[in-house]
Amino acid sequence: QPVEATDDAFWDQFWADTVTSVQDVFALVPAAEIRAVREESPSNLATLCYKAVEKLVQAAESGCPSQTEKQIVLNCTRLLTRILPYIFEDADWRGFFWSTVPGAGRAGADEGDDESGRPLAESLLLAIADLLFCPEFTVQSHRKGSLDTAEDIHSIDSCEYIWEAGVGFAHSPPLNYVHDLNRTELLKLLLTCFSEAMYLAPSSESNVLNPWVQFFCSTDNRHALPLFTSLLNVVCAYDPVGYGIPYNHLLFSDYREQLVEHAGQVLIVMLEHEGGTAAGSPTLDGTTTTAAMDDQDPVGPDNLFVNYLSRIHREEDFQFILKGVAHLLTNPLVQTYLPNSTKKIQFHQELLVLFWKLCDFNKKFLFFVLKSSDVLDILVPILFYLNDAQADQSRVGLMHIGVFILLLLSGERNFGVRLNKPYSVRVPMDIPVFTGTHADLLIVIFHKIITSGHQRLQPLFDCLLTIVVNVSPYLKGLSIVSANKLLHLLEAFSTSWFLFSASQNHHLVFFLLEVFNNIIQYQFDGNSNLVYAIIRKRNVFHQLANLHTDPSSIQRALQRKKTFPEPISRTNSQEGVSMKGSRPAAHAEPGTLKISLITTPGIDKLTEKSQVSEDGTMISVQPTDPSQSPLDSSRAAGASDTESNAGTGDDEVFYDKPERRRLSSTSCVSQWTPTSDWVLSWKCKLPLQTIMRLLQVLVPQVEKICIDKGLTDESEILKFLQHGTLVGLLPVPHPILIRKYQANSGTAVWFRTYMWGVIYLR
Repeated sequence: QPVEATDDAFWDQFWADTVTSVQDVFALVPAAEIRAVREESPSNLATLCYKAVEKLVQAAESGCPSQTEKQIVLNCTRLLTRILPYIFEDADWRGFFWSTVPGAGRAGADEGDDESGRPLAESLLLAIADLLFCPEFTVQSHRKGSLDTAEDIHSIDSCEYIWEAGVGFAHSPPLNYVHDLNRTELLKLLLTCFSEAMYLAPSSESNVLNPWVQFFCSTDNRHALPLFTSLLNVVCAYDPVGYGIPYNHLLFSDYREQLVEHAGQVLIVMLEHEGGTAAGSPTLDGTTTTAAMDDQDPVGPDNLFVNYLSRIHREEDFQFILKGVAHLLTNPLVQTYLPNSTKKIQFHQELLVLFWKLCDFNKKFLFFVLKSSDVLDILVPILFYLNDAQADQSRVGLMHIGVFILLLLSGERNFGVRLNKPYSVRVPMDIPVFTGTHADLLIVIFHKIITSGHQRLQPLFDCLLTIVVNVSPYLKGLSIVSANKLLHLLEAFSTSWFLFSASQNHHLVFFLLEVFNNIIQYQFDGNSNLVYAIIRKRNVFHQLANLHTDPSSIQRALQRKKTFPEPISRTNSQEGVSMKGSRPAAHAEPGTLKISLITTPGIDKLTEKSQVSEDGTMISVQPTDPSQSPLDSSRAAGASDTESNAGTGDDEVFYDKPERRRLSSTSCVSQWTPTSDWVLSWKCKLPLQTIMRLLQVLVPQVEKICIDKGLTDESEILKFLQHGTLVGLLPVPHPILIRKYQANSGTAVWFRTYMWGVIYLR
């Protein structure tokens, strides 16, 4: 039966009751009952929502001085957290919170009061914001003495009540677990409000904003700045280890950890920017915004959280954020002698999204990260996660975000330079033992992902190799292990059956040749291991140069493919002994939930080319530039008819349909057939000149040493190569091309679906 809104005795029983935990609410209010009320007596559901919001609004007004009022707030918060998803899942109900409820102005309010005309959603969000800075409920009171009246919640300056020291706030309030619990409950409700996005199909329109987020992050929310600072500081200041006492986390429950997790999730959801497309795209109001606002820009994004994030500029703030994020990302890697003696955090994926948004929205932060070798404290955990997650199909999103962050970093010269730092941290990883630099670690792990990962990782191969190309001009002294890995990849990718079995496969060969050319031209001295590996595998280069292009050879190669469907194995890549204490990458546990992710854009959409000039500055290269690398000019010719806009000479045809690039026997041979003309169109552009010249000069000399000294010992040859020089013998060095990540609507939508998938599963 419909119940009148004025029947307080009936409605009060929902929140005035004894203490209920959030678990109780979920148990007492089963899904089937909420749906039944929604279908059979919608007016009761509407009244319940409206009354619960009204209670929160009243509490925010009064500052909930009494224990009873505090309890009512928690009960209403839990009830709304429980009910909202059932409002969102029904298309007919979705607009309910955005409608104004007739006659729902607060009792006794005069008609001219703007509150009465507010949509329910806005009233709810403003009440949550007020309650997050409510003295004695979610923050420490600054009042001395115990007066019965609550502080006037509207007169307090919430910037003095920031939850944790850090950015823009020096004072660390004493830990209060009750406040932490209350904040967590309110943040859960806030996250539930924002989660409407999960019930809508992902839109490729980057300007379709989440109305809940949009309102909460606007100037209507007077607590935006202190809340932004509180969430950021709580996350970055968190230390999960806990006073250094082993097993401490098993004895005490850590209320702060729950708060930190929810703070991180709310923060990444609110950092949603309408300029999710490339810089300078028109936003909703027709003005243009760039993805990262500089201090010179007086307006900045409408979303205040993005605005504040983009304006952080003090070195000590950057240091605090970077140290905090790096410390937390490293936490799951920390091995102790006592198993399970330290707490392992579970929110590393949210941290990676936060780090991504920091770098993307605040270029000064990105440059700060790359200024010192501190960037390696972010790199090593990311490589650890990539290596650990590669066999597990349910963690394919984690693989993508790790690779995206490295792609973003690799667009800056400093990243390549930092990789030369020797790698001495011994994080147990299931990779061959090597002595070398962080660049060696990166190459060894990328090789492993490509050769032993699963099908769903294949769209990432281009990204992985683009990262290696971007850093290659700066790499000094690769180890013999990583040099062999690079040559093994070239060997695998340049077999004729692989080159002919999909329209885009030859691009991988172009990337690897570009890596070798960059190192030979710019870092020949000190890279004798790589030069020696190239000499030993010289037949691979000769086979590429003499690739048969006649129709019968193409057919024979494809027949061979049918008999040997497994593309790339690790059998002939001389795997060494793995590191001590490491476990192989595990597959997903049976029954693991997998989130669906939309397809990521091809590498040409993800990046734009820049040429490095003499003084190290970068100049953007237009796609029609004649100095394009051979890879790019081969693109139009190399794309299949179905996905090509070949006549345009545009840079759009790399590969947009990852499913086209199946390496296994399920390859799309049926839809696409290689022709002699097609093979010739890119074969003539293979950049082999530099390598062929190197082989021409060095091979006879190395052979002579072997014959003269009867040598089978590699160290003599390496010694000779170390002192050799090719000055004046190689072709003129080519300009260095860097493919820098560029923001685009495709990745913006991908990040949104990935982020909500993570939050939903957690």
